[in-house]
Amino acid sequence: MLALWMSAMCLSCYAAAFAWADGQTAHATGEDGYVAVIKKKITGKKKKRKDKKEADAKSVVPELTPEEQRRYDYFFLEAVRLKLQRKYDAAFEVLQHCLAINPEAASAQYELAQYYMFLKRIPQGQQALEKAVKNEPDNFWYAQGLANLYQQQNEQDKALVLLEDMAVRFTDKLDPLYNLLDIYNRREEYDKVIDILNTLEQRMGKNEQLSMEKFRIYLQKKDTENAFSEIESLVAEYPMDMRYQVILGDVYMQNGKQEEAYNIYRKVLAEEPDNAMAMYSLASYYDETGQKELYQQQLDTLLLNKKVPSDTKLTVMRQFIVENERASGDSTRVINLFDRIMEQDPDDAQLPMLYAQYLLSKGMNEACQPVLKQVLEIDPTNTAARMTLLGEAVRKEDYEAIIRLCEAGVESNPDMLEFYFYLAIAYNNAERTDDALATCQKALEHVTEDSKKEVVSDFYSIIGDAYHTKQQMEQAYAAYDSALVYNPSNIPALNNYAYYLSVERRDLDKAEEMSYKTIKAEPDNATYLDTYAWILFEKGNYAEARIYIDNAMRADGEKSSEVVEHCGDIYYMTGDVEGALKYWKKALEMGSDSATLKEKIEKKKYIPNETGGSK
Repeated sequence: MLALWMSAMCLSCYAAAFAWADGQTAHATGEDGYVAVIKKKITGKKKKRKDKKEADAKSVVPELTPEEQRRYDYFFLEAVRLKLQRKYDAAFEVLQHCLAINPEAASAQYELAQYYMFLKRIPQGQQALEKAVKNEPDNFWYAQGLANLYQQQNEQDKALVLLEDMAVRFTDKLDPLYNLLDIYNRREEYDKVIDILNTLEQRMGKNEQLSMEKFRIYLQKKDTENAFSEIESLVAEYPMDMRYQVILGDVYMQNGKQEEAYNIYRKVLAEEPDNAMAMYSLASYYDETGQKELYQQQLDTLLLNKKVPSDTKLTVMRQFIVENERASGDSTRVINLFDRIMEQDPDDAQLPMLYAQYLLSKGMNEACQPVLKQVLEIDPTNTAARMTLLGEAVRKEDYEAIIRLCEAGVESNPDMLEFYFYLAIAYNNAERTDDALATCQKALEHVTEDSKKEVVSDFYSIIGDAYHTKQQMEQAYAAYDSALVYNPSNIPALNNYAYYLSVERRDLDKAEEMSYKTIKAEPDNATYLDTYAWILFEKGNYAEARIYIDNAMRADGEKSSEVVEHCGDIYYMTGDVEGALKYWKKALEMGSDSATLKEKIEKKKYIPNETGGSK
């Protein structure tokens, strides 16, 4: 809130300043400067009261002596300087002193009005602004500010009087006319609206916007003769611009003059056979008059014409789709029309993209694939098309397609981290470990402050997996640490980190802590349950390990031969040799390549791997 007071020091400083400036006049009479100021203020107020009626009647600002004007200018500029320094309380006080020098000063009144408005003291602000406008009626900005205030305060009558005066006084300004237009429209004073529009037309020249607005107002008045005359005059003003003739035809169509509309469309097309507006309007004419066959023919003529802009075709096809859906029409009509458009080899991706979206909306995912590929041939940077194709490839686990799409994706959209992510995963599945590693490292070069931390964490997690595959364990653990810095809840990273530590039989307490987070997050995940069970096994907690390995075996989904072998190992260490043999044999049948599995079965005893196992 703006403070309207000053410190004692500040007040005394300005009192001295006032006395100095005012005292220059008093000095000539030999009076004490500040005393003279006080006397002048008292006598000045008496004179003001005596002459108030006469001054109000004449609305004349009293002239200042040259000395008074210099003093006023000095303090007004000082107020402006203080305002720029954001010393608003001091500026406010100085403006008050300006009015003591000249109570009718419009500039000071206007500036004070801004302060009152800021303080939400609307009546005082309005009063000050009204005085500014009264005392300087030729200042457009003062009047405009007051007109805006009247409208904000819903004092429409006052606004109207002021704006009408401004429209006459400031003939080079259009704002008052537009404001009057708004008020007259809301009051439904249509004759006055027409007058304003005519005035605007005189100043700006005839144009489509004004003519269409006049047309609308004439229709509101039910004056159809003048309504049509307005559009006809627009056509007469620009006889070579076929667009206005089509607009006239459309106006005729909207108001039941179908024959007149038809004649205009045919006339335009006779002069410009490729005029897209006229072609579309003629198609609409056939549709509205029930001539469906001619409508379809005209639509084909428009959509299959290579000279018609793609944007126009796009608009027409969207409208055609909407109308077909509204009429519960057969989707084959839309598809057949799209297919014919596609045969024209469009050079703009918007139409095939619209076709793809339509097919997807109908659940025709397979039919959509070649269309999306056509989109990418036209525009390799079309992210929506590439991501849609990528989603289908991921769903099918088609890693070759994923690699193909993402390799092109990182070339055309190098800042899209999603393409690097799926490409790295696909490389991993294709056992292209070095490529996966390089892809993640390249992706990290494009990370910004706005990148999602979870995504960055996933890249470090994949890097950790790649280094593990290369048996570079220190680099792998460093990458997992980075992944968990960016996202402490990265469950796959926690699981893999924990398991690889358990395989090396190192930092088992840390491994157990990380693994426990994974089973809390996904208590039915067999892989995570197996990891936790194996860590407990390595720590010698066999009974507890058996609880979690049993949960892993009961979990939904297929179990790997490694999980089954672990189950046998844990059963053996809890004294259940028969159970252990059953699971070991089952793991062997599943194709396990464990180095010690056959020996375990032959010797009927647990034999540890040198590294503790692998996952």
